[in-house]
Amino acid sequence: MRLTSRLASGLAVAAALVPAALAASPSSVAGTRTEVQIQLCTPFADIERSLKLRAHGNPMDVWLFDDAALSLFERGLRVRLRVEGKHAELTVKIANQDCARVDARMVPPKQGKCEIDMHGGRTAGSVSLTRRLSHKEWTDVVAERVPPGDLLSPVQVAYLRDVARIWPLPARLRPLGPKSSRAYVPPNEPYEVDVSKLPTGEVYVEMSRKVPVADAQRTREALDGVLARAGVAACTDQAGQADNKLKLMLR
Repeated sequence: MRLTSRLASGLAVAAALVPAALAASPSSVAGTRTEVQIQLCTPFADIERSLKLRAHGNPMDVWLFDDAALSLFERGLRVRLRVEGKHAELTVKIANQDCARVDARMVPPKQGKCEIDMHGGRTAGSVSLTRRLSHKEWTDVVAERVPPGDLLSPVQVAYLRDVARIWPLPARLRPLGPKSSRAYVPPNEPYEVDVSKLPTGEVYVEMSRKVPVADAQRTREALDGVLARAGVAACTDQAGQADNKLKLMLR
C-alpha cells in the first residue's frame, strides 16, 4: 500500500475516534514538567574537564525539516527526526502552548507530552508528539523520496490541523542536517549536558534538567551555582541559539 493511502486510512480512523473522545469531559495534560535549559559558551573540552563529565548513552543524528524561509520555525513548529542506532523517531514540537489548557485527549500519554521549556528568564510551554519510524521510512524522508507530512501519525496530524492550525505542511520542506548529538552526565548529579555538532562544524553545548514546575526557579539557581563554581560560562544570548543553529544548517 502506498504511503499516501496508509495516511488517508489512518486519518479516517482518527476522524472517527476524535469526535468520540471529545464527548468526554476535557482534562489538561497530566505530569507537566519544566526542562531547565542553559546554553554554555565555554569550550566543551574545558566544560568536560571542569564538570567531570562522561558520555552517556549512544550518539544520535538529528535532522530538522523546514523550507528556505524557515516558515515552520517562524510559526513555532519543529519537525524533527532523531536516529539512534536502529531506533528512529519523528517528532512535531509546537511552541507557545499553555500546558494547563492543552486538552489531554489531543496528547495521548504514550505519544506526546506538554512540557515547559525554561531558557534563561523565559519560560514557554510546548507540545511534543512522537512516532517511531522504520529504517525505510526514515531513510526515505531524509533522501526526500517521501515528504515528512506523509509519515506523521493521525495524532500528530490532528494536533497540527485542529489545535495549532498548521496543516497541511508546506510542500517544499527539506532535511536540515544531520547534526550529531551526544549526551554527557557528571558523577552523582542529576543534570545532563548535550553536545551538538552541526554539519558546518559549529559546536553547541546545553546543560539541562527536567523537574516539577514548582522546582524550576530553584533548579535554575542551583545549576547557575554549579557553573559558577566550575568556572563555566553561560551564553549571554540564551534565546537565540535555536535560531542560529537552523540558519547555519541552511547553508
